[in-house]
Parts: sequence; C-alpha cells; structure tokens
Amino acid sequence: MSERVRVLIVDDSSFYRKRIRSALKESYRIEVVGEAGNGEEALQLTRRLSPDLVTMDVAMPVMDGIEAVGRIMQECPTPVIMFSALTREGARATLDALEAGAVDFLPKVTSSEQQGSAAAILRERVLEVVANARPARRSIPAQPKAATLPQRKKIRHEGLRLLIIGASTGGPVAVQKLLAELPADLPVPVLVGIHMPGSFTPAYAERLNSLTPLTVREAQDGSLLVPGEVLVAPGGLATRVVTKGRQLAVAIDQGSEADLYHPSVDVLLESSAETVGAGGLGIVLTGMGADGADGAAALKRVGGRVWAQDKASSVVYGMPRAVAEAGLAEMVLPLDQMVPTLLEEI
Repeated sequence: MSERVRVLIVDDSSFYRKRIRSALKESYRIEVVGEAGNGEEALQLTRRLSPDLVTMDVAMPVMDGIEAVGRIMQECPTPVIMFSALTREGARATLDALEAGAVDFLPKVTSSEQQGSAAAILRERVLEVVANARPARRSIPAQPKAATLPQRKKIRHEGLRLLIIGASTGGPVAVQKLLAELPADLPVPVLVGIHMPGSFTPAYAERLNSLTPLTVREAQDGSLLVPGEVLVAPGGLATRVVTKGRQLAVAIDQGSEADLYHPSVDVLLESSAETVGAGGLGIVLTGMGADGADGAAALKRVGGRVWAQDKASSVVYGMPRAVAEAGLAEMVLPLDQMVPTLLEEI
C-alpha cells in the first residue's frame, strides 16, 4: 500500500482519543486527519475530510456511534471500526453498530499492561480493513449484478452430518445473513465459530436466535449438536466437536496457548474431521488472517468438503483467501449464493 491511510478518530473522551492517536501514529503508513467528540461532528468531518477509515465510540452525546454509523453509510460510505466496552450492554450496542454498517469492532482497553498489544492490533486492523475497502472507497455502491457462477457438474453428496461456519472480521453480519436464509427444519446441526470476546457471544447468540428461523444458543461444555439447531462457540475458549455416546456434541475448555484464536476455526474443522469425517462441510467466511486453512486441509483429507466466501462479498478476504489459494475450497461463492447452493444438495 503506497498511500498513507487517513483516519478520523471519534470519541467523547479526549483521553481515549489521545490514546488512539498515539497508537496509530506509531505506523508511518497511517495519518490521523481529524478528531471528533460526538457522532454529529463525526458525520460532518467524514463529509469534509473523506477519511479512509473512522474509529468510532458507541456511547457519545448529541449523536451516538450507532446512529452516526448509519448516517455515514447513507451519506458518505466509509469503513468504520467501533470501540466497545466488554459488557453485555456494550456487546448489544456493538452488534447494532455492525448491523448499521460498521465493518469491525475492538474492545476498549483500560489496563496499561494491554495497551501495547491493543495498539498493535488496532494498527493491523486499520491497515487490513482499508486495504480491502480501498478500490471502491469513494464511490457509492451500485446495484449488484447477478452473480455469475462457474459451470460445475452437479454432485450429490450423501451423509452430510454437520455444517461448520467460521469467520472473523465482517463475520457477525455475514453469519446472520446466512443463517436467516436457512429453513427451521434444516436436517443437520450447525456450529459457528467467530473471533469475538467471551462477553459478546451470549448476546450474539441471543440476537441470532431472534432474527433467524433456527434455534440458536451459545454452546456449553457437553452441548449436543442437534439438527435444526445452531451452537455458537463461546469467545475466549476452545471448542471441539466430539462424540457423546452416539450423538455429536462439543467439548469446551481453556484450549492451548499454541492456538492464536479462541475459538479457533482450525480446531473446529480439525475436530470435525476426526468425528464426522466425510460428513462435515466447513464454510469459511470473511475474516483477517488464515484461521481455518489448516482445519480445511484436515477436513478435506478425510473426504469432507470446504466452501469459501468470494472476495467481492467479503469485508476482509483473508481467511477465505487462504483456503481458496491452497486449493482446499470445493466452491468459492458469494455470500448470497451459499444457502441456495447448500439447499440444492441436502
């Protein structure tokens, strides 16, 4: 990326704005072009400065972050990363902001011990999000054309036993859209793993349960995987697919320090390979990094299947790209073609 990434910082706390500014200025590739103390100022400055990205607080006077995101997306579409409190209410508000159009969120860090790592994560996230958004950054999206999928021979797969969905950046909204299209009588269980904090996954599961026809709940250690139901792997913990008698279930523990993510999509897919073998279908959606590629390879080795989201419909084409470029994806599909394709085959 040759041009510097231009960022607008929005927070009603001057202390926290200073902290974000200091973190971003550690990278020569990032330029802070402005600051705002509320959503109304954020909207005005976004119009005037045309930043590449906005960092946005949720709770602010005059206009909160959720309304500001919605207005920005309507009037001057720009990638927005939310900062959220790690509370249940903070989780609900952040999920509202994601539905309004924010691309990602980061927790507000208050302890000095975590500042260094949090600053590095922020810089990485800003650069990655803008790298994916930049080609169409300053144009309002036109009506999407009907997807043209490559011709493929219809293959009838028998014995699908488990659907595993993994995602990260952009994933909460993508998974919601996908699950909303599935029928309530889906004949297979669904297991979802998204990189998000443990305080967020209960609220996220509740939201999915209210917005999709399937029964959705956060997984607990020993929860059974039941056809027509969705389990959301809890944030901050490791989730594996296991057998419990003759039934599929999940085992949840603290996991290994070797695993970069908790939950880990690699672990979900690898454990699925061990338990359901060729009966597993893994779908890797939008997200940073390469989590899911090793697990996809394990699932493919035992005859399971892997699909990946395409670049055009991904917020960040990292995780699905790693799977596709390794030759592990049976199909690379736009998000809106995932469910129609799935329903043709089950």
